[in-house]
Amino acid sequence: VAAVWKHVRPRTRVVHWAFDLFPENAVADGLLRSGSLAVRGARSLLKVAYGACDLIVDIGPCVREALRAYGSDAQCLTLPPWAFVEPPEPLPTCVVERKAVFGDARLALSYSGNFGRAHSYELLLALARRLRREKAIRFAFSIRGNRAHTVREAVTEEDTNITFVPFAPVERLSDRLSAADIHLVSLRSEWTGAVVPSKFFGALAVGRPVIFAGSADSDLARWIRRHRVGWLLTPDTLDVVSEDLRRLADVPEEMAALRRHCHDVYTTFFSRESLANRWDEALCAFYPTSPERLWRSRSVRPTFT
Repeated sequence: VAAVWKHVRPRTRVVHWAFDLFPENAVADGLLRSGSLAVRGARSLLKVAYGACDLIVDIGPCVREALRAYGSDAQCLTLPPWAFVEPPEPLPTCVVERKAVFGDARLALSYSGNFGRAHSYELLLALARRLRREKAIRFAFSIRGNRAHTVREAVTEEDTNITFVPFAPVERLSDRLSAADIHLVSLRSEWTGAVVPSKFFGALAVGRPVIFAGSADSDLARWIRRHRVGWLLTPDTLDVVSEDLRRLADVPEEMAALRRHCHDVYTTFFSRESLANRWDEALCAFYPTSPERLWRSRSVRPTFT
């Protein structure tokens, strides 16, 4: 559509906000082979399409790197998606919800959201099993999706520090998000650069740090290192993360400070307001004259697709 529109109306500014990438997602999922005729054909068409864009907005540096392979001369900008719930302060713990999900645990870790083909659980279960004897630390999974059953099947009767809870309705989403001290996020390494898990932004928005099980080269790993908002969980960091969690269970004031820091990072770098302002700047750069004057004069009509 972008290429056709640009041919018919060459003065149109074409802006594309790239979320999930295709056919990259299908390749990562194993549905298509990287060198197959279908993938080569799709990429040839996309090279023309991306070449017709004036601005390509990605949701993370790894996504941008994948887009560079198409050789477009478009301007580039990174604007990740914002969270569904954006409280003005770190959410205080909902005591009733926490008690119902985590019992008397002093440190509560939660995986909440869809669990599909792009997600992994092996490292998260390995972490929980290393902390199995720590009665003060508990894990909860509130998941659905086409791979949620694999997590339930992998948990055994010996995993007494892991529980499964139903999805929270929208009106109770804030209570569920606030019940945990730390949120769990995962992404299979082969999906790096194809998607960016939105759970990361939801956790920071309510003032909760993140444990991310995924590639050290992924967007979430980079943001965690840059902003100090959590831990990267790999086979090499299992011991370090386990020890940090044991210590945090006994130091609630440090967790409170970490909550404030995560919320501040979200407000500054990832909130809807900050990203909307950056969108405004990017779009207005195409039309420095006021949109009303442009429209009335009919000299140029700003059209974005």
